[in-house]
Amino acid sequence: MTKAELIDKIAISAGISRTAAGNALNSTLENITKTLQKGQKVTLIGFGTFSVQHRKARTGRNPKTGEEIQIQASKLPKFTSGTALKNSLK
Repeated sequence: MTKAELIDKIAISAGISRTAAGNALNSTLENITKTLQKGQKVTLIGFGTFSVQHRKARTGRNPKTGEEIQIQASKLPKFTSGTALKNSLK
């Protein structure tokens, strides 16, 4: 499902315009992103939790040359699904 298709589904199920549904979705995604940038997590009960995973700096290998390279520490978005979401897929 694409973002446009999701906006259509939201508009139909909520009985609102596509514009309002698009604005609501964009606002939701923007606020989740801002919260993650602050290092906080977002929990949607029954759906799941968005959090930030910290990856330590490490040594890796260049697959072409086999040369050792240093990989910098980084932050990654992480999603853990909630129980209700897991159970709905059975």
